[in-house]
Amino acid sequence: MNTIFVDVVSAEASIFEGEAEFVALPGEAGELGIYPRHTPLITRIKPGAVRIKVAGQAEEEFVFVAGGILEVQPNRVTVLADTAIRGHDLDEAKAESAKKAAEEAMANAKTDIDFAKAQSEFAVMAAQIAALRKLRQKH
Repeated sequence: MNTIFVDVVSAEASIFEGEAEFVALPGEAGELGIYPRHTPLITRIKPGAVRIKVAGQAEEEFVFVAGGILEVQPNRVTVLADTAIRGHDLDEAKAESAKKAAEEAMANAKTDIDFAKAQSEFAVMAAQIAALRKLRQKH
């Protein structure tokens, strides 16, 4: 079987490590799909879902990332995420309340820096909620 080694790490921990047939993730210019023997590549990734088709497993692994860097080598994919959460650990209620807090922070921002920080937090939470809903539709 043709596979590629996938490593998803965040500042806190290694989130996923293993052989996969395919990886899909949110690149800066849109959705990226990576198969074994992909051309080497380094790019930024946006907040969203990393879908991993694990070798010999029917269910895809699903990891939410809050952005980061993707490095692709012909036999290895490394995702260095700012924050990464396994799909089954995502909590929609918590994400919704964090999104609302970020919305309020944007409305009450006193400086451009405060606004930009709140806007970034809002984008991450909105992407997390969208990723959760996408995951739920699959199940």
